[in-house]
Amino acid sequence: MSKKLLSELEAFMAQTGLSAHRVGMLCAKNGRIIERLRSGGRVWPETELEILKNIDLERHRRSATPEDAA
Repeated sequence: MSKKLLSELEAFMAQTGLSAHRVGMLCAKNGRIIERLRSGGRVWPETELEILKNIDLERHRRSATPEDAA
């Protein structure tokens, strides 16, 4: 479960060019989450769903054009 989450977080980092700490803060409110997942740590299923939801929201926000906001 955490491997899928880690791959999603790393793909988001590659897509945005953001650091692991910044992505962790944006998506999980935890700047060390990616470091912990890389070292074999796990998260609760509810936390994983929340992080994946936040990744989707952030991707949508970044892809929206200024005209979409008007």
